[in-house]
Amino acid sequence: MQLESQHATLNRVDDTEDSFFQGVKDCVPTLLAYLSIGFACGIVQKTAGLSLVEIALLTLFVYAGSAQFIVASMYLVSTPLAIITTVFFVNLRHLILSAALSPYLQHVTPFRNMLIGAMLTDETFGVGIQKAAQKHGISEKWMYGLNVTAYINWFVANMAGACLAQWISNPGALGLEFALPAVFIGLLFISIVERRKIRIDFIVAILAVAIVMLCSFWISSSMSIIVATIVATTAGMVVAKWK
Repeated sequence: MQLESQHATLNRVDDTEDSFFQGVKDCVPTLLAYLSIGFACGIVQKTAGLSLVEIALLTLFVYAGSAQFIVASMYLVSTPLAIITTVFFVNLRHLILSAALSPYLQHVTPFRNMLIGAMLTDETFGVGIQKAAQKHGISEKWMYGLNVTAYINWFVANMAGACLAQWISNPGALGLEFALPAVFIGLLFISIVERRKIRIDFIVAILAVAIVMLCSFWISSSMSIIVATIVATTAGMVVAKWK
């Protein structure tokens, strides 16, 4: 009876940790980045001449900060085909992000896995892969809590920025762009500390930076990040297995 009681208690703890609301709570540390970047993105889109309806549709259906900044900058000077092509290559990294997370979601059907991947962002990927490394698996409910919270927050931030654009003409002066790298630095630091493999993580990080800088001389920054991600993570995996 005592063992059954202990198992029941552990199961309740696991259910709580993997619940939808736990995903909402785990998304909270990243909300500041969504608010600041989304706010700036809304201002830039409105300043570029997009209407509130167009901004709302872009935010709901494209749902990518880099893509929305590109659309705003190319809106008046480029053809639709050029905008779509640029957005496609800039966001190609999401294929890698989804592929990296999919092994931890093998218990989910392909269609529901696709829904999770469609709502994945750089920030939710960072939180999700950290959770996966700790528990060797991710709950579908937890991922929905994480993704839906980020999605709603991004929409609210974009619309707030668009509505207040008439009073803020220069969002860059507020320094909001630093919020995004600050969040990733924090997630990276927490992940390295919890993994306790500082030497390998440090080598992978230095290698990734070196590859990005080297590749930037010949190819675009986005493609350099993709190449660096593939090469550095492969090198890290080989070193970890070899040890």
